[in-house]
Amino acid sequence: MEPAELARHLALALEQGGLGPGQLHGLQRLTGGATKQTWSFDWECVGGREALILQQTSASAAPAGGSPKLSAAQDAALMQAARAAGVPAPELRLVLDPAQPLGAGYVTGRVEGETLGRRVVHDAALAGARAALAGQCARALVGIHRLPPSRLPFLQTLSPADELTVYQPLLGGLERTHPALAYAVRWVQQHLPARWPQAVVHCDFRTGNLIVGPEGLRCVLDWEIARIGDPMQDLGVLCMRTWRFGGAPPVGGFGSREALYAAYEAAGGAAVEPERVRFWEVFSNLKWAVSCVRRGQARRADGRPASVELCAIGRRLEEPLWDLLELTA
Repeated sequence: MEPAELARHLALALEQGGLGPGQLHGLQRLTGGATKQTWSFDWECVGGREALILQQTSASAAPAGGSPKLSAAQDAALMQAARAAGVPAPELRLVLDPAQPLGAGYVTGRVEGETLGRRVVHDAALAGARAALAGQCARALVGIHRLPPSRLPFLQTLSPADELTVYQPLLGGLERTHPALAYAVRWVQQHLPARWPQAVVHCDFRTGNLIVGPEGLRCVLDWEIARIGDPMQDLGVLCMRTWRFGGAPPVGGFGSREALYAAYEAAGGAAVEPERVRFWEVFSNLKWAVSCVRRGQARRADGRPASVELCAIGRRLEEPLWDLLELTA
């Protein structure tokens, strides 16, 4: 859809969705995001001018038994629940009707700040933010893990063994085999946690999915693969080297494990088990390695590569493989 046509349909959706008659300004496609289209714009109406974000996403959730992927409406409901609990999630303004021309998606308030990982971990202007981020992330994660699962019945429950059941078959569909991938699967099988507390987990809580300002964490993005699982999974993902963007500290490229764990427990989270965090760090590297290959192999209907961006992601396979080998040495 051309931007002018999109703007016309978006203005109509905003008016009919309760934001009132108004005028749309500055519609701009934002870069990044392999599974969504994201647009920034301002909406001017009688009440003033509001900075907003449009995300066009999947209309339907992933089928049960597969890798969790929330529908747009479910994603929006989870963000609302998180924000109501004090977690810095986007403020929902409108859920789109998937039967309308814009398709599925939602409109949220726009939060200013930095999302690019390399800037978050290297920009001198964000030095103060980096000093505070580990503690702020810990408190946000405690808020997420305390969300009542009973109020989010659409979330799939996946034990560590369930996660392996979902991802292991994906290896069979790859165009190449790799001994490190086979080794990683065996390692995960042999180290599955015997016990784990159930909680809502974000599952993609990491640098690059956080909006950061000079004071620190402003907003947590990308909730669409949330599930009911082991809360230590979120800590493991945040510690992955891939998402440190060249920063030296092991937590997101900005903090220490000790600071993260201490702040998590101080905020009321369960006692952190470093070995279970390491398990999830290894497993998350395995899942990211599989995702790299699958995205790199993505094809259009005519057989051509789906996009340059996805091809570039495919070439990153060796990074998570190296990291999981180091973690299990």
